[in-house]
Amino acid sequence: MERLELKYGCNPNQGQASISIDEGTLPLKVLNGKPGYINLLDALNGWQLVASLKQATGLASAASFKHVSPAGAAVGLALNENERRMYFIDEKQTLSELASAYVRARGADRMSSFGDFISLSDTCDLSTAKRIKSEVSDGVIAPSYTEEALAVLKQKKGGAYTILCIDPSYAPPLLEERSVYGITFTQERNTQVLDDSVLQPVVTKQKDLSQEDRLNLLVALNTLKYTQSNSVCYAYRGQTIGVGAGQQSRIHCTRLAGEKADLWQLRQTERVLSLPFLPSLSRNDKDNAVECFLRGETEDFSRYFAQPVSALTDEERESLLCSVSGVSLASDAFFPFRDNIDRAAKSGVSYIVQCGGSVRDDLVIEACDALGIVMIMNGIRLFHH
Repeated sequence: MERLELKYGCNPNQGQASISIDEGTLPLKVLNGKPGYINLLDALNGWQLVASLKQATGLASAASFKHVSPAGAAVGLALNENERRMYFIDEKQTLSELASAYVRARGADRMSSFGDFISLSDTCDLSTAKRIKSEVSDGVIAPSYTEEALAVLKQKKGGAYTILCIDPSYAPPLLEERSVYGITFTQERNTQVLDDSVLQPVVTKQKDLSQEDRLNLLVALNTLKYTQSNSVCYAYRGQTIGVGAGQQSRIHCTRLAGEKADLWQLRQTERVLSLPFLPSLSRNDKDNAVECFLRGETEDFSRYFAQPVSALTDEERESLLCSVSGVSLASDAFFPFRDNIDRAAKSGVSYIVQCGGSVRDDLVIEACDALGIVMIMNGIRLFHH
């Protein structure tokens, strides 16, 4: 048996924390720092997600995990001008495919990603390491690192930044176990592959799906496979833009994720991109400023902006969002009522994939037909606990 001692368990008062493997050696190595219990949960869930995304799409993938659910996940599509501006990436900075995936994953929900654990599908290169260095995070896991990337990452947190290396060839046993209250649970590991083959059948009158739409649906589905249930995910341009995790009601998942998706869309509007930030603001302060501005949660913007800024009105917000379309949505289980479809449509959802199986499937399909939404019912439930 090989064992790795951890900093502590879920909380500092929970000692004797470790991970171990009964046979062979652990498939990961600590290259720097000392991880904690939650760090490892985030790292191993995140690694599975990016490995699945890479397998499904062939593109470099990245994920930003917080408390065992992804704040964001993405593949390495090149950033357009607006995305560079909203993610604070200078137009002169060259990004590798993996760096683009990381910037997108981190940018999906920057507030939630603060202090995250990062997962990368490919060798961490210098381009990606430089982007990671500029953000607040607890650690990173990747199959390997270039010497230059490793040198940059080891500078974070005064040299205490957690850097993990995972063996990409490791194949876990089919059966997995966990202990709860001294009782051992056993089940088969979820080996469902979520690639293009699961995007069928289309059950609505509208059936057209472009390659980009299919990519977005695969990003959303693979993200949900490693998101605490109940969960719903909105995706666009090769990345998640809103994840609703761990809610007891599916409509609450849809609303939560939809609200995050709306904020992501609003961040790209010129009203936000041209905000006159104070020169002294850090990147994280700018994130807080944008969040407060979009939510109208403060009347005193002087601590953020160099000149007076009027709050975003409900009318402006509605006007800016009314033209959004082409968003994809996935659900980890069926929609029991059409209210989920109606709420999704308000955030520009045009494509949906879910398992189906509700007694009201016909009403949900009817709602999609009325709104011109393409919906797939693939029969695959993706609960994750």
